[in-house]
Amino acid sequence: MAKLLAKHGVSVTIVVTPLNAARSSSVIDRAVATGLSIRLLQIRFPAEAAGLPPGCESADCLPSYHFLRNFFAAINMLQQPLEEILIDLKPSPSCIICDKHISWTADTCNKFQIPRIIFDGMSCFAQLIMHRLYFSKIHETVSPSELFAVPDLPDKIEFTKLQLPGYFNPGSVDIGDFREQVWKTESQAYGVVVNTFKDLEKRYLDEYRKIKGGKVWSIGPLSLFSNDDLDRAERGNQASIDADQCLNWLDNREPGSVIYACLGSLSRLSPDQFVELASGLEISNHPFILVIKGGAKSEEIEKWILDSGFEERTKERGVLIRGGPHKVFTGLPMITWPIFAEQFLNEKLVVQILGTGVGVGARVVIHLGEEEKDENKVKRDEIKSAIEMVMDEGEKGCERRKRAKKVGEMAKRSMEEGGSSYLNIGMLIQEIAQLGNSKHGIE
Repeated sequence: MAKLLAKHGVSVTIVVTPLNAARSSSVIDRAVATGLSIRLLQIRFPAEAAGLPPGCESADCLPSYHFLRNFFAAINMLQQPLEEILIDLKPSPSCIICDKHISWTADTCNKFQIPRIIFDGMSCFAQLIMHRLYFSKIHETVSPSELFAVPDLPDKIEFTKLQLPGYFNPGSVDIGDFREQVWKTESQAYGVVVNTFKDLEKRYLDEYRKIKGGKVWSIGPLSLFSNDDLDRAERGNQASIDADQCLNWLDNREPGSVIYACLGSLSRLSPDQFVELASGLEISNHPFILVIKGGAKSEEIEKWILDSGFEERTKERGVLIRGGPHKVFTGLPMITWPIFAEQFLNEKLVVQILGTGVGVGARVVIHLGEEEKDENKVKRDEIKSAIEMVMDEGEKGCERRKRAKKVGEMAKRSMEEGGSSYLNIGMLIQEIAQLGNSKHGIE
């Protein structure tokens, strides 16, 4: 997003903690070398003061998700040091774009009279559903496993309460007060930027804009803005395999024949669930790339891989990547495996609305830190079945691939000059500039 703004002639300052600076500094350095006006300022993360291990600066580094309250407490401690930076920052910022979960930025923006634009990784589809649930309270009128339709949506979308995000379906870690503060300050923000594009979810974007008084700018998909494969490869944590190795391996496979299995940066499978995933990939008989996350259970997972002979047995058609995901793929069908947060909402968008995916059959949200519950496990046969459906060469499989390819092409067009997201970033910059001019009495 910083690169996109800078490409439109804006000077951008990114304020991050040391760990997160290290994750993105090489990408930013390359952008600066091309002439983009971006600077990276570091702010110390008070991990130990909040009862966290030293260097624990991101949710994916938490030794256990029972430390979530400590993590949010540490985030709240960042307000004063950031305000000290703002006092001396030249030129003073025209607006602050921040993660919606950093709720104290609402106070800071009010204090410094700076427009607060919040960023949230959720789609407009998910945002609209969250809004309808919050005000209808319909989930409070049904039993936990009873299907209900979310009211006032362009399509009939059904869930059970057990499939809803933590705000409506809390887990054992009580962070309800933080969630309520996020919701309150979100509604006070000047506007929202969303990592989506108009053609993906136009009806839901239009409805969400009505709720937000038109102050919603769809500027994605941001992952397609960079033409630099190295930038994409260096997103997130360092992986155990070189990007070129991975791409060379893919080049030796038939196009569209490889399953890429990666469950994101925060999801942590229990060892038993990992065994089911790996076994499902193996019995599917399709080539695959499997990303293995680090974390508290990684030693147990690695022991199973070694003892079972899985890696050796599948080495001719499988690649295991330890660490982070590599490349962003677009225009391909998806196998959806919702685990937590708003992922069941995303699954409805991909499978039901867009028709570009197949679900593995996950039934309930697995809250962070509650991965060991055996009754929620997705079995290897269900995974194999989903793989067979998405790789099907028949009429349904071909139609799904055709739709996915079309979505990929629309995504690329949206980011190109004259595309909807390209125009939206220009409109956002123009609006913020006009706000600044009126503030200083400039017509």
